[in-house]
Amino acid sequence: MIPILPDGYADWLKSLKNDIAQAQQRAGLLVNSELLQLYGRIGRDILQRQDLQGWGSKVIDRLARDLKEEFPHMRGWSSSNLKYMRFFAQH
Repeated sequence: MIPILPDGYADWLKSLKNDIAQAQQRAGLLVNSELLQLYGRIGRDILQRQDLQGWGSKVIDRLARDLKEEFPHMRGWSSSNLKYMRFFAQH
């Protein structure tokens, strides 16, 4: 036997589903925006430290390993990604 739903329940559920989907989308956009800002800052920091302290690519390789170790649940800390961050910070 299918239970009888209260009046307006189906419309309310549809509205809640829409609200949840929109909130998830906004949260994703905010996360992406924060990550882009972080990546830009990391790229600028790498450039600055290379200019001031003569860092080479070995330091970037070490940084990649250290970040992967500290944040194993996150992706994007490869040496090549850090070099991309530096590259985009140059332009």
